[in-house]
Amino acid sequence: MDISFFLRGSALSALALTLAFVTPPEAVEAANTASVENGAFAEQARQDRRGDRRSERRSERRSDRSSRRSAEPDARPVTRQSSESQSRPARVQERTDRRADRVERRSDRRADRVERRSDRRADSVERRGDRRAGNLDSRGQTGRADRVERRADRRSDTIERRGDRRADRVERRGDRRADRVERRGDRRVDQTTRRADRYAGNRNRTYTDRTRNGTYRDGYRDGRRADRRADRRAERRDHRRWDRRSWRNDRRYNWNHYRSSNRSIYRLGRYYAPYRGYSYRRLSIGFYLDSLFFGSRYYINDPWRYRLPEVYGPYRWVRYYDDVMLVDIYTGEVVDVIYDFFW
Repeated sequence: MDISFFLRGSALSALALTLAFVTPPEAVEAANTASVENGAFAEQARQDRRGDRRSERRSERRSDRSSRRSAEPDARPVTRQSSESQSRPARVQERTDRRADRVERRSDRRADRVERRSDRRADSVERRGDRRAGNLDSRGQTGRADRVERRADRRSDTIERRGDRRADRVERRGDRRADRVERRGDRRVDQTTRRADRYAGNRNRTYTDRTRNGTYRDGYRDGRRADRRADRRAERRDHRRWDRRSWRNDRRYNWNHYRSSNRSIYRLGRYYAPYRGYSYRRLSIGFYLDSLFFGSRYYINDPWRYRLPEVYGPYRWVRYYDDVMLVDIYTGEVVDVIYDFFW
């Protein structure tokens, strides 16, 4: 009797305790929703703070750059006038100013592109750090999340500073180039002005032949062209017959003696014939070669290096295996030959 009563009382107490500790599902879901909302709110607040800091830093940098640009002298004043009313120095000055402005605008655009690229990269680094910090926060690792956030901020700041320095370098380079363009234009304006003054002081204004300058220039060009043409014709027509004996009696061209003390100079690489399967044939004076045998790849461009005489007109020293030949490149005739010249 006492034992059954005791067991019945123990079961009732256990059931009461179980009912007391079991929480309703609605309460559990409400608690989880509240914790998630609190974490999302904290992450959003963190991102807002970072965005505010980024926007403040970028606005400061851009205001500094705009203040530096405004501190520089204004763009060159360009006064547009008709080409008839403008003098030549004024036209030169206007052209120089336009070119310098183009150079400056180009450098500014490039600096802006560099800055935007660095900002995008810094934003990517910060977003990556925010995602990682949010993941760590959701897992309860708050200290590690703060370290990740600080590291991402430091890296993004480094990227932004590096981009600013590069943008500043681009701007300074553009300014220096614009200054060089201006100085060059100023020198040209001065030269044009001095030339115009000299011309105005020495000009005979009673002479009214308007075709004089054009006729003079045309005649000058025609004369120069005719001179060059005559020189080329004279060079082509220099067909003095090659004297094979006179240069061999000249001690300056004693190539045999020079070769005995400078053997390495005459030791060339392998000779490659222009035709496959072609073998050496001993050629003599008066033989006519095919044009491929005296192409530019076989020329001896520095005859004096081998103590050979200089050539003129259509003659060229040409290597043929270990021989050296003097060839008339217009006809292909072998005019002179030295056998076993190279090693």
